[in-house]
Amino acid sequence: MGKPASKTATYEDLFNIPDNEVGEIFGGELVTHPRPAPRHARAAAVVGARLLTEFDTKPNGEDGGWWILDEPECHLGSDIVVPDIAGWRKTTMPELPEAAWFGVRPNWVCELISPSTAKYDRGVKREIYARDGVGYYWIVDPLVKLIEVFVLQQGNWVLAETGAAEQVASLVPFETMPFDLSALWVE
Repeated sequence: MGKPASKTATYEDLFNIPDNEVGEIFGGELVTHPRPAPRHARAAAVVGARLLTEFDTKPNGEDGGWWILDEPECHLGSDIVVPDIAGWRKTTMPELPEAAWFGVRPNWVCELISPSTAKYDRGVKREIYARDGVGYYWIVDPLVKLIEVFVLQQGNWVLAETGAAEQVASLVPFETMPFDLSALWVE
């Protein structure tokens, strides 16, 4: 006897998950994982803060040309993903939407992997981002102190560069800003 047919997850299912979890829908399946651990959350905050200050709204009030957001809910086709950080060029999305989610694909996504999210961040989410044309994908691993920068070329991810430990790096698409990676790693 076969398995009973599983129910396809809907947007409404996301409202029933506990507050201490993040829910996403991949290929009709609801996937949940715990909220980020402190090292993960801090590394995400550092990346977001640096990029927000330099590329979203600069300290002098000048427009940096990007929207940089933490944990945006992105509706990409029938999938609902919540990257740790995402960025939209303001030429792609001139204004922030009124809805609590985004229907426009980001130009850049950053995932900070953890033991509970690594298989999704390196697997199905990476595939979704490529399918929908996200141009740049950063994977940050706070445990091994490594950042991998991928560029989408002809529908496939190409590893453009890596950065580690105490390195100061210029990472696409934000290569005009030297990034001190040591700020990401908390001992």
